[in-house]
Amino acid sequence: TQTTLIESVWFIAYGVMGMPSAFLIERTGYKKAIIIGLAVMAFGALLMVPAARLPSYGVTLTALFIIASGITLLQVAANPYVAVIGPAESSESRLTLVQAFNSMGTFFAPYFGGYLILSRTTGGTSLEGTQLTAAERLADAQATQLPYVLVAVVLAIIAAIIWRSKLPALGSATSRVAKEERRKHSLWNHRNLVFGVPAIFIYLIAEIGVANLFINFVILPDIAGITPAEAANYLVLLWGGMMVGRFAGSYLMRRFPADKTLAAFAGFAMLVMIGAATLHGPLAMWCLILVGLGHSIMFPAIFAMGIKGLGPLTEEGSGWLITAIAGGALVVVQGWLADSYGLQNSFWLTVACEIYVIWYALWGSKPTAPAA
Repeated sequence: TQTTLIESVWFIAYGVMGMPSAFLIERTGYKKAIIIGLAVMAFGALLMVPAARLPSYGVTLTALFIIASGITLLQVAANPYVAVIGPAESSESRLTLVQAFNSMGTFFAPYFGGYLILSRTTGGTSLEGTQLTAAERLADAQATQLPYVLVAVVLAIIAAIIWRSKLPALGSATSRVAKEERRKHSLWNHRNLVFGVPAIFIYLIAEIGVANLFINFVILPDIAGITPAEAANYLVLLWGGMMVGRFAGSYLMRRFPADKTLAAFAGFAMLVMIGAATLHGPLAMWCLILVGLGHSIMFPAIFAMGIKGLGPLTEEGSGWLITAIAGGALVVVQGWLADSYGLQNSFWLTVACEIYVIWYALWGSKPTAPAA
């Protein structure tokens, strides 16, 4: 439960900061908002240094909340920017392609995390059930300092690069309308957004639940029986599948309808999750790895479908969709299910999430008339 609470605090930031981020973008513009988001992330990363030195679980949660708040601002700014800046008919494909590069980062992250943290700690190189001394726990906590300092430096460099760059404006088609004009428009009139917000919320429960409990699952004696450091190498394959799936999905959605493509990917994810919930040994582990392929296009496809036809409501709709990422906070529910009914049985929650995404792809995503 404590492990999944870390993820919950991370995604609570999306729920708290989603709409404030949308309003900040309206006041500052996309470029300044992106720079502010990077600065907030860098500050949160540096806060992990005192969190590790104390060490303090509470300060760690606070630092992660600050980092996630910066990422929320980046998401609210970048996703609609990518989706709207080109032709509407290829928005799902375009956003999925950009998210593929995001997955490239998550593909390499477990490798660096395994090398810089798990492989250098006692807990990361010990089998499940090993009891650590207080000194070993303190040393393990302090091993997290260097990676976060490196993250802060990289974020500062990226912010400086964006400050000197020139980003094209979106134009007036998606700008927020005047207050009196705004009363003529309602997000509730757009079913693709109304059902898209819970689709993002529910999908995040599935994605984060799998990623967060992956190592806990595969180190079980009746699954793979390996150390956490070894399990991190297989986690790389899960994120690698998401990266490959997004590149492939971007290509497929240029040739097939985005809704049918999303339904096919979600159907595949449902099947392999049933396998992870019922099988044993390495086969169950590989089912969990393969779900990365199924999850790959879900976020960008749902997001692009959700804001389609919103016109001047695009920024506000984007804020609500990013707020829905808070669904990842409910991974703590899966942690509770794992503690209460068994880790493998908790994956039935993931299966239920895939079913809703299938429904949204085939029926809930149908857009209404575009906002004038």
